[in-house]
Amino acid sequence: MKIEQIYTGCLAEAAYYIESNGEAAIIDPLREVGPYLVKADKNGAKIKYIFETHFHADFVSGHVDLAEKTGAKIVYGPTATTAFQAHIAVDGEQFKIGDLTITTLHTPGHTLESTCYLLTDANGKDYCVFTGDTLFIGDVGRPDLAQKGTLTMNDLAGLLYDSLNEKIKPLADEVIVYPGHGAGSACGKNMSKETFDTLGHQKQVNYALKAETKEQFIKEVTDGILPPPQYFAKNAAMNKGGYESIDEVFEKGLQPLAPQAFEDLANEADALILDTRDPQVFAQAFIPNAINIGLNGQFAPWVGALIPDLKQNILLVTDEGKAEETITRLARVGYDHTIGFLEGGINAWQAAGKQVDQITSISAAEFENNYQQNPNIAALDVRKPGEYEAEHLEFTLPRPLDYINEWTQELDANQTYYLHCAGGYRSMIAASILKARGIDQVIDVAGGYGAIKNTGLKRTDFVCPSKLAKA
Repeated sequence: MKIEQIYTGCLAEAAYYIESNGEAAIIDPLREVGPYLVKADKNGAKIKYIFETHFHADFVSGHVDLAEKTGAKIVYGPTATTAFQAHIAVDGEQFKIGDLTITTLHTPGHTLESTCYLLTDANGKDYCVFTGDTLFIGDVGRPDLAQKGTLTMNDLAGLLYDSLNEKIKPLADEVIVYPGHGAGSACGKNMSKETFDTLGHQKQVNYALKAETKEQFIKEVTDGILPPPQYFAKNAAMNKGGYESIDEVFEKGLQPLAPQAFEDLANEADALILDTRDPQVFAQAFIPNAINIGLNGQFAPWVGALIPDLKQNILLVTDEGKAEETITRLARVGYDHTIGFLEGGINAWQAAGKQVDQITSISAAEFENNYQQNPNIAALDVRKPGEYEAEHLEFTLPRPLDYINEWTQELDANQTYYLHCAGGYRSMIAASILKARGIDQVIDVAGGYGAIKNTGLKRTDFVCPSKLAKA
């Protein structure tokens, strides 16, 4: 028996490879299916099933491509309907993978078709359960994504309570819980950085599993949920309806363009220029109106949160050799319209005599000095609301990056704005967006709040986030 968790940090997503006696199954595969094919081929195994725990909202699954390349059967739980060929399992249905048995456990609540898969070993012992977004380590899936008709978030939370108590909690304490996500995912609010655990331990520490009544569970699970990122519904629709082959996405996007061709295409195609270099490197020289979302961060989720149109034409500026990885990570969240990348990067652009822009980035010490000289400076904290509420500088204004499309219009194009986040990644995204929208005088505080805490600038008293949630 072979069970491998394949964890992708930038999406905080876990896919799973299961193998026994030459047969394999994949649970919740990512868009690029090559690694699964290589793994199975290396082990001399045939991929027999692709199990989907639900219609994912935070990424585009690789189920359609993987089925076409392997002949494997796509399996969804009860109530699922798809535009492609799939096996819709009934509750309790069993599937064989070599000596292993996978049993379908229909667990509606996160979504109506949400399903867990219980794996029983060759000796007939329940070994682990793949819980998708039904049960996380330290949390459960948010119950607000599948509201429709008269079905409310509270209704879904109630279904989730029943699913956990009737299908999951009765399993043996030693059963391993393998969830679909870890800390950093927007599919829950209190996930642990750990990516698996025993069910028995989760019963002891997971607030959602300790709720004594359905009413208490509903209140705790629904309290403090932020609105879902705008791309969630669109990704779910792609997972349900099918999508373009990843091979075609690469063919279209991996087009090296000389500086003049890049500029011409940007104008002709009304393309967004996405620069994925490190924030501090980007700040020194970038193509005017380019948006910086660094590849070495929560790249795909921020793209999904900030670029409203999945069909937006995108041109890339990347570090050398990073174009394919960038296109892959864009495709994971449904952005399939990359139409080329700048060959030779920003150095080639400058060598061609093309114009570049800059963003001033200062140290936390310089920021402190500037404030002491002018206590009326406009400083924007672009962290999430919960981060700001927990602790912030007394004079900063909360302007979360998540909602930049809502608050940009409040800014004065003639004003100078100082921006900071927690570490410098999000503030540079915000600065580049503001620059592209005509707010030219933006100054980034390098190192963000982490560096600011080492200055003498006055901060509010720290409030534990858990206390905020209960307030």
